[in-house]
Amino acid sequence: MMSDMFQKQGHKPAPEPLRCRPPATATQQLDTPELRVTRWDFPPGAETGWHRHGWGYVVVPLTDGAMTLELPGGETLAATLVAGQSYHRPAGAEHNVVNTSDTAFSFVEVELKGMPG
Repeated sequence: MMSDMFQKQGHKPAPEPLRCRPPATATQQLDTPELRVTRWDFPPGAETGWHRHGWGYVVVPLTDGAMTLELPGGETLAATLVAGQSYHRPAGAEHNVVNTSDTAFSFVEVELKGMPG
């Protein structure tokens, strides 16, 4: 009955079961005209929420960790963080970063404002 009411009003049921994850903690450390530096802390199960990177960025893992990137179209990508092993991504990356492991991890993200997408 309730789903009929929503469909009549133009609403569609959720395509998958709704889930509630805790948010990762973002602590902005620096913001200048050239760059923005943010520390991200992910307890087990935490996520960033969907976002698109407007600038190129560098990630510097502070701890080892395992994460899952949820990508547009329902794809997922498993990734491993190694403390001190940095990586770069171009502007335009769109994803939700999820700690699907049982261990917390942290990284510093440096957004390069001179590299817009």
